[in-house]
Amino acid sequence: MKRILSCMQPTNRLQLGNYLGALRNWVAMQDEDGGVNECLYGVVDLHAITVPHDKEALANATRETAAAYIAAGVDPKRSYIFAQSAVPAHAQLAWLFTATTPMGWLNRMTQFKEKAGKNKEKASVGLYSYPILMAADILIYKATHVPVGDDQKQHLELARDIAGSFNEKFNCGEEFFPLPEPVITGEATRVMSLRDGTQKMSKSAESDMTRINLTDDADTIAKKIKKAKSDPDALPSNEKECEGRPEADNLLGIYAALSDQTKEQVMNEFGGKQFSEFKPALADLAVEKLSPITNRMNELMADPAEIDAILRAGAEKANELAQPTCDEAAKLMGFWS
Repeated sequence: MKRILSCMQPTNRLQLGNYLGALRNWVAMQDEDGGVNECLYGVVDLHAITVPHDKEALANATRETAAAYIAAGVDPKRSYIFAQSAVPAHAQLAWLFTATTPMGWLNRMTQFKEKAGKNKEKASVGLYSYPILMAADILIYKATHVPVGDDQKQHLELARDIAGSFNEKFNCGEEFFPLPEPVITGEATRVMSLRDGTQKMSKSAESDMTRINLTDDADTIAKKIKKAKSDPDALPSNEKECEGRPEADNLLGIYAALSDQTKEQVMNEFGGKQFSEFKPALADLAVEKLSPITNRMNELMADPAEIDAILRAGAEKANELAQPTCDEAAKLMGFWS
């Protein structure tokens, strides 16, 4: 049996890239191997406070993220949906790891440099040590498999290093913390900005026109796709013709992912046609696939008590797994208990 762990931050609204790159894969993982695997899907609100945040909006953003999970098809009766802060063992284990992880390992993490930018001296310690908390998120459940995107591969490698180092340092064998395996999902999961095909679609981008939010209504989706950056040439008919045309490549990839086709199949259908013919077809497809998710999210957000009950139940189950691991790790390190 696999134990699968994946999480998202409750910062800004989830968008199409989150759905195609993660959420729909999470849903599929519930049925893998005959549905016997354990799936844990967290809303990592402790990570969200490593950068300036709106304290009035944090709790509701956590609910909205959980609502997106459920609306996309994550079943709270089959998977654990929980808020990270409701499981104290995440932070407890993170401190044990922080006290024993070499600085040099963190200095190699490229994402801190990208997020901190020129304001490195003003960045929080939490942003710097973010990868250690992420390692604790994974290892506290002894997760065996973790779905990751390209930007998280380095962090998963750190989690494996921390697990291996702990096992060796405290003589607990190779099995106390299993080394989690990455789950690399299929084609067309990297969704790029609608305004710049060289940049990843991001829920934190300044312009809302760069992304399709899971809360966007049909008219907004159609408008954003209509205004998506393209070029004057006809749509590519093969991969070679996609070279140097990132916006065309991105829109074809989105259509392929939403229609469960390969990009080659989409190019066979639309290659040589104009964007004026392709964009309405893409908009119709996006509305067809996303509207049920948006509608379900709206229903859930209209009844916060239902989401809160789901999060509490998920946290209770998550705590049953997490706290014994943390207690045993502390015991292995020599703490009195």
